[in-house]
Amino acid sequence: MKNYMEVKFKSLSINEGFARVCVASFCLQLNPTVDQLSDIKTAVSEAVTNCVVHAYPKNKPGEITLSCEIDGGDITIKISDEGVGIKDIEQARQPFFTTRANDERSGMGFTVMEGFMDKVEVCKNQGKGTTVTLTKRIEQEKQVVGG
Repeated sequence: MKNYMEVKFKSLSINEGFARVCVASFCLQLNPTVDQLSDIKTAVSEAVTNCVVHAYPKNKPGEITLSCEIDGGDITIKISDEGVGIKDIEQARQPFFTTRANDERSGMGFTVMEGFMDKVEVCKNQGKGTTVTLTKRIEQEKQVVGG
């Protein structure tokens, strides 16, 4: 079964929780375990936080687009912004790299996403901005018939 949803919201830190709830609610149709749901919510938090902190200059929030697609047992989540973009994606994906060290940022966002998801892709949008695509397989438990 395929299913899809998309929401757009302002790049404010308070909306990180909103994004987590949206994705978690959408994922429930796959009947994930608590651990799987927690992994997905954590990865989404990191991706949305990256948009809030890095994509738009302070005091000038932009827009974040969050979309999810379910295809069979796979969920694909895309978090996109139209901000300043990432100059060097490979460097940004290195553990502890941050452009905001003065703000006490750890530089572990992509590392955390990669630890919790099966696949993480980062790409520059045409024109400006970044899209992070997170994919996770939710294994369906097999029911035992008979005893």
